[in-house]
Amino acid sequence: MSTDQVKAADLVVTLEGAVRDSAASARERLVADGIPAKLAAKDPSLWGPDAAAEAAVRLGWLDLPRSSRALLPELSRVAAEKRAAGLDRVVLAGMGGSSLAPEVIAATRGVELTILDTTDPHQVRRAIEDRLERTVVVVSSKSGGTVETDSQRRAYEAAFRAAGIDPAERIVVVTDPGSPLARLAEEAGYPTFLADPEVGGRYSALSAFGLVPSALAGVDVTALLDEAEALAGSLAKDTDNPALLLGAALGGFTGHDKVLLAGSTPAGLGDWIEQLVAESTGKDGTGLLPVVVEGPDAPGFVPGPDSHLVAFAEHGDPGADLADTVVSGPLGAQFLAWEYATAVAGRLLGIDPFNQPNVQESKDNTKALLEASGDGPLPSGTPLLVDGPVEVYSADSGLYDGAGDLTEVLQRLVRAVPEDGYLAVMAYLDRDPAGEGEAAEVRPALAALTPRPVTFGWGPRFLHSTGQYHKGGPHNGVFLQITGEVTDDLEVPGRPYSFGRLQLAQALGDFGALGDRGRPAVRLHLRDRAAGLARLREALDSVRP
Repeated sequence: MSTDQVKAADLVVTLEGAVRDSAASARERLVADGIPAKLAAKDPSLWGPDAAAEAAVRLGWLDLPRSSRALLPELSRVAAEKRAAGLDRVVLAGMGGSSLAPEVIAATRGVELTILDTTDPHQVRRAIEDRLERTVVVVSSKSGGTVETDSQRRAYEAAFRAAGIDPAERIVVVTDPGSPLARLAEEAGYPTFLADPEVGGRYSALSAFGLVPSALAGVDVTALLDEAEALAGSLAKDTDNPALLLGAALGGFTGHDKVLLAGSTPAGLGDWIEQLVAESTGKDGTGLLPVVVEGPDAPGFVPGPDSHLVAFAEHGDPGADLADTVVSGPLGAQFLAWEYATAVAGRLLGIDPFNQPNVQESKDNTKALLEASGDGPLPSGTPLLVDGPVEVYSADSGLYDGAGDLTEVLQRLVRAVPEDGYLAVMAYLDRDPAGEGEAAEVRPALAALTPRPVTFGWGPRFLHSTGQYHKGGPHNGVFLQITGEVTDDLEVPGRPYSFGRLQLAQALGDFGALGDRGRPAVRLHLRDRAAGLARLREALDSVRP
């Protein structure tokens, strides 16, 4: 079997077999067009005239290994001040690019960081009630208007005030200059770190969005920047450029548009890559679908005819013998390499890797549902059937007409996945282990029933990630949405809705967006969450492959 291996600093990319040959051809085209030097020089014309205006203000991530060092003195001062005040628990309120990278950084470096990227009232309430007297909250939003983050901020402000604590002593803000959140923070006296506005959210791992919460939690972020900077010198090169090779493999492996991601270190890196690749490439009816699998023994691990396996590791070989592509290296270098590779893949795919044209649709649907329903119930529709604690709704009733129970619905769902398609599971539940974290087990259970890739996302978290691909990518997805009854709701202070109402509106809004595009979608509503998940597991066990 032919092998191609490229190393720079401590990052190594190794390609095997067919992907090696396809990538070699793609890399030759990229080098012939001068792409490495042009990208390193931040040439906005690389993705065509329609993308040039967006690209011109979205290439700042290339400078971050050096430019982010300007944050370090003030960040060190604020972190020391909070620790001296006995604030040793850090909560990050943020979504998508504002939360996924810090989650990986903290987990990989072994420090505690509570990620609050949900509107589930049970999960939000549990976070607020946990060691409030020792908590500092990082409120992180690029736009400054992210509804989930705004709601979480309001809830924490109210909790601090109720406990006799000045929120200005406990809240730190990360946002772009001039955003509504920046103005609010100035008025409230919150310490504020302004990020580079020429860095998009999913490319912001090495910016203030990744560094501030991580440093407050105790991570040595200087080492992270050192790891990235060691790789940065190779990005303009035609040879000895592992990030270029990775981009050529992702975008140049024609016909292989499903990318299986496996690796235990850096911890959680697959979820970060998933957002970066799916939201960057899933548009204009094309794209690369990342599929995060649990490990070499997980169902869905073996690549199919339109997929290939990428294994990653922080140190050494990840041990994935079936992998077509192996990426090994420290976390800072991984962040920069994957960002560069995704931009290169966008060039090969002929898309703009910096916009997200379909993300706003579900947000608009959510807002419209909340405004139109007023104080009344949200328009959730009439269930096709009720199987014990599970109600079944469909955006394509013809597919499930006459289904007698949940098992038959799931049977038809699995069989509806086209030969070139995928099945996406989207769970609007409490993802903590203390909540409904076991819902993630639905992915491997379904993957064991179909040869097609199965993805899993927590709602509304995935709306800032794979949600773009679901609506803008190829029309070959089948969707399973899971919602649950709320038993202990929590009001959003200063807003005419609760967290539970917002969560359901987000689910219904996205369900409507999928239905409007003709995507086959079914929603399972758990009238009792624990009993509903138990019934779902039972039904899955009865489905015939």
